[in-house]
Amino acid sequence: MKGNIALEGLEFHAFHGVYPHERESGNYFTVDISVEADFTKGASLDDLGGTVNYETLFQIVKSEMEKPSKLLESLAEKIMQGVFQQLPSVTSVELKIAKQNPPIGGKCKRAVVSVKRTR
Repeated sequence: MKGNIALEGLEFHAFHGVYPHERESGNYFTVDISVEADFTKGASLDDLGGTVNYETLFQIVKSEMEKPSKLLESLAEKIMQGVFQQLPSVTSVELKIAKQNPPIGGKCKRAVVSVKRTR
């Protein structure tokens, strides 16, 4: 059985951005991540070893959010690489990263980067 496991609305205060003030004072970010995997074994045996542990998935995202990046695109790439390296059962990753109140010289609730990659 193939399916998706998702973590939605993860919130972080982090120091991503091109401008020095973004990297000094930080900003708020939200992350949604969804991975596709075969979790037949986990479902039939009721065993975490046969599925994607979403605590591990969270730790991958958290770890990369703690390392400043200039671009959300670069941050997304690092998160996806981490997922594929640490979770071999994952066949695809869909990721959305939003920066709250981006410094664009006008009113904007969030700037969003969305990516999807298949192994």
